[in-house]
Order: sequence, then structure tokens, then C-alpha cells
Amino acid sequence: MPAVTRVVLAEDEVLLREGLAGLLARFGFEVVAAVGSAVALREAARAHEPDLVVTDIRMPPGPHDDGLRAAVALRAERPGLAVMVLSQHVQAEYAAALLDSGDGRGVGYLLKDRVAEVAEFAGHLRTVAAGGTVIDPDVVRRLLHRPRDPLAALSAREREVLTLLAEGRSNASIAARLHVTEAAVGKHIGNVLAKLGLLPSDDTNRRVLAALTYLRADPPQR
Repeated sequence: MPAVTRVVLAEDEVLLREGLAGLLARFGFEVVAAVGSAVALREAARAHEPDLVVTDIRMPPGPHDDGLRAAVALRAERPGLAVMVLSQHVQAEYAAALLDSGDGRGVGYLLKDRVAEVAEFAGHLRTVAAGGTVIDPDVVRRLLHRPRDPLAALSAREREVLTLLAEGRSNASIAARLHVTEAAVGKHIGNVLAKLGLLPSDDTNRRVLAALTYLRADPPQR
């Protein structure tokens, strides 16, 4: 990490953006750009090639997660780019998306309330810039208590088969739709049932249970 960490800061609220820029300068960071939209964030990061991006999750032009999307896209272009995202609320799925981006290193997700502890916040930024990971304790608790995706173990083909099964299609119909043999469909369905923990039984219709598992997934994997 260089002696001075170069930062692109993205925050659409002007007063908060100016306050963060001043805070970063106070703790020895060099703010090479301070912008107010996700589009400007991408442009500034590409132009300045900073060591660290600090961005709000909710940024114009959209009302939801444009800042996060921009950060993930930038890490796809530069996997080693360090990113700290700030959020007003706990959103475990946003933290998961960030952790899955780039090379998995140099990411942080903090609630904005943590910025009030300025020295601690600056330390978290240095950790992320050095390749470490910083996740807000409230977010960690939400991640740990998030229900496991019952479809996570399925392959892409098995998900396709399960989707068609949930539509009520027969093995022959699924085979015709996917341009495979009925034997292949039967094998895929067997794998799906096993991975979903639906063991052989004379008392239950495992195909129905598999379809219900698919429909209850949040969100359904289509």
C-alpha cells in the first residue's frame, strides 16, 4: 500500500460528502475525487485509479443500490480495488454481493452510524485499503441468521430441470424442452431430490415437495 492512500469518495448528500472528504484528509488520505452519483463514481474511479473507493450504497440515478452496483462493477474491472460501502440500514444481501466481488479482498460494509467514531472509521478504511475485510457487526449478525438457500447446491442444469418440474411438466416434456434424453432428465431429477434431502418414501410425493421447495425459495431461482 502506498504511503498516502488515494480515495474516490461518492456520496449524494453534499454536506455529508464534504464532511467525509474533510475527515479523510484529516487522517492522511488523499481524496482525488468527491462525486455525487454512481455514474460519476465509475468515471472518477476509471480516470484516477484510486487505491480505495468509499461510496454510499444508495446513489443517483436510481433510488436503490446504484452505488453498490458501481462498486461491484469497478471491482470486476480491477479485482484488487479496495471498496468501503456505507449504508443507512442493514442489508445482508448487499454485503454478500460485495464480498463476492473482485478477488474477495479489500472490502468493507459499514452502517453510517459508525462514521461518528472517526478514528475507528479511519482505521477501518486503512484495513480495507490494505486488503482486509471490515463488516459491520449488525450486518454479520444478519448474515449469520439469514436462511440458507435450499437451492444453492444445485447445478445450473439441475435448476433448469427443477424449474420445469415446478411448472408441472413430465419427464418427457422436460426432455423435449431441454433437448436431452428422458434418462438424462431422470438422472437430474434424482440428483435434485437427493440434494434437497428428499429421501425415497412411499408416503410422500417427492416431486411435489421439490416443486414446493423451489416456489418457497427467496427469490425463486429461475
